Amino acid sequence: MGILEYTLIIAVLVMLSAYFSATETAFSSINKTRLKAMAEKGNKRAQSTLSLAENYDKLISTILIGNNIVNIAASSIGTVMFVSIYGDIGATISTAVITVVVLIFGEITPKSIAKDSPERFAMFSTPAIRMLIWVLTPLNFLFTQWKKLISKIFKSEDNTKMSQEELLMIVEEVEQDGSLDTDEGELIRNAIEFTEQKAEDILTHRVDLEGFPFSAEKAEIAELFTKTQFSRLLVYGESIDDIIGIVHLKDFFTADGITKKALKDIMTKPVFIQKSEKVNDILKILQQNKSHIAVVIDEYGGTLGIVTMEDILEELVGEIWDEHDEVVLDFEKTGKDTYKVDCSANFEDFCEVFEIEAETESISVGGWVMEQLGKIPENGESFEFENLNITITETDSHRVTQITVLKKEKEPETASAE
Repeated sequence: MGILEYTLIIAVLVMLSAYFSATETAFSSINKTRLKAMAEKGNKRAQSTLSLAENYDKLISTILIGNNIVNIAASSIGTVMFVSIYGDIGATISTAVITVVVLIFGEITPKSIAKDSPERFAMFSTPAIRMLIWVLTPLNFLFTQWKKLISKIFKSEDNTKMSQEELLMIVEEVEQDGSLDTDEGELIRNAIEFTEQKAEDILTHRVDLEGFPFSAEKAEIAELFTKTQFSRLLVYGESIDDIIGIVHLKDFFTADGITKKALKDIMTKPVFIQKSEKVNDILKILQQNKSHIAVVIDEYGGTLGIVTMEDILEELVGEIWDEHDEVVLDFEKTGKDTYKVDCSANFEDFCEVFEIEAETESISVGGWVMEQLGKIPENGESFEFENLNITITETDSHRVTQITVLKKEKEPETASAE
């Protein structure tokens, strides 16, 4: 056999090596969601590729067997050819030349190409790989048994489920890549974090609730509807801890004015939930009961607050304002380094805005401020926390409702003396 024949055989083997390398990269990089979409549209090649990708162990075994066979064959034939030309140093020359050729044309280049369009190349290579899997069935069976034996010996406990943190990182990467804009990314992040929220995280506290006693006159109720501009009001017995119903604006006011029906006939039964109830479960409860308000009760059975359908939706899409809402900014910059902060704001958001770290059991900024003071707050009181000077500017019913924050430059950390 001449040098030309040897060269042609090596070229074919390197091409096969490139094929196997590219196929391995393509199947490890494919977007299964994209393939499923193509398969649902009737693309049979996509369906075949998807089923092949689902059986990844058998697929990768076939690719590795084929790749090793062609690489070893190329090396052996290259050695024979170079020894026949250069004698004793032919083996050394062959090792150097074949390694470089296989590395460039059989590994790096095809893998780079397949990485750019993995779905297209995976679908291209599927028919040949399916045939090879059938041909190499005995070897694949042996390798499968070997894998089971190794798994029993080492007892691997890998968790293949994707964590919430990993999902959020993927969203961030896709957003940076430009496939998602900021609003879409925020919506997806909210949806991922949605199930982690509890009733106590999003409720409207009892001190902010609007309601009236069952004994109230209809004129008083009408006045409260007009004052609050709410579409629903709570009805309680002796106190707010005894909520007995909910009255809707459209049931109270009719075309002829205030309804003539008795209050008990237009009230709807309240839905009660625990403060630890997950937001997604609350949504299901409200849907099942055809209600827009759930009353959150504490461990003593008293009213802790309420969660509305709007509160839940805001966890997904952000703040929802209607024409009657007074727009209140949680963090409003009033000077170069001064800010006005609404104390109902989430404390985690406060830490993020002002770049501080603090541990607290309070959910709101107001709760944290009261923790820091250790007493009932008064207007004008102030305290320091890290690089922040915090002054109480508004209080209501023994609770702080607004603070002013002066943000100072953080002092540089000095190296400790040895």
